[in-house]
Amino acid sequence: MMRAAAGDAATAIDALSDLELVRLKALARSWSRDLPGGLGWSDILHEAIARVLDGSRPWPPDVPILAFLSGVMRSICNDHWRRARLEQRLLVSRDDPDQRSFPDDEGDEVPDPERVLAAAQMLANIYRLFKADPLALKIIAGMADGLAAREICNIHDISELDYDTTRRRMRRALLRDQRNWSK
Repeated sequence: MMRAAAGDAATAIDALSDLELVRLKALARSWSRDLPGGLGWSDILHEAIARVLDGSRPWPPDVPILAFLSGVMRSICNDHWRRARLEQRLLVSRDDPDQRSFPDDEGDEVPDPERVLAAAQMLANIYRLFKADPLALKIIAGMADGLAAREICNIHDISELDYDTTRRRMRRALLRDQRNWSK
């Protein structure tokens, strides 16, 4: 498999559209959710880009740059999770030498890149659908961050009535959009 030069990768990253950048951010958020060590989505995204640009993760030009960066972010996150599990095992075994059973790593299913990309595309479509509705975008961002309705209302100073009304409006818009796509 041929590898592109780091300069080609830099050009491809620089050429990403606004929609693709939103998808990339959504992918980074998805991969880094609840990541141990205080690392956030932007840390993971920047690390992935840095690895591609410094050549330590060469980009195969026949793979879309968005999918490749998603895979690099997944790999970085998996490494962090692996290290965290290992540290936890070492702490448990040090504190309790008789402790010999550990959770099976095989149970930690990671979605394949195609599913993550499809989810990011759907999220980008949702952002596009509500780009003119700042209240809806605040609710979507809060939901993407895993916040409860009450937390979203408190953070953005939204009344319960406004929140419920906006959610109904969003639901109707999503149903209309879904019907348009299924035609």
